[in-house]
Amino acid sequence: MEIFQIVGVGLVTTILVIVIKQHKPEMAIQLTILFGVLIFLLMMDKITAVGTVLRQLASKANISLTYITIIFKIIGIAYIAEFGAQICKDAGEGVIASKIEFAAKILIMVIALPIMVAVMESVIRILP
Repeated sequence: MEIFQIVGVGLVTTILVIVIKQHKPEMAIQLTILFGVLIFLLMMDKITAVGTVLRQLASKANISLTYITIIFKIIGIAYIAEFGAQICKDAGEGVIASKIEFAAKILIMVIALPIMVAVMESVIRILP
């Protein structure tokens, strides 16, 4: 299973980071970022497959692809922000991490606005 490989590489990377951090902390941060990018690249095929399935389901259910695209953008923002915030936390910059998370929440709210408007319009049409 892939998870065993990922966890194995993660544990090896963690040990390397712990050893390197004592002498070259900047290299340890770079190694952490490299591991995160590697995991993202390894999961890209899985992410694409999920996207394809969701698009097919949306098409069968006559759901506008606009809404599916918005949902993908929201998920993307959440994952990217989490990745960035965790890197900042690993570097000891919790304040910057919290600002990244705050900005992501605002961006998600702005991007989700069309869905919220559509839901509200549907509710208004249903009510007498």
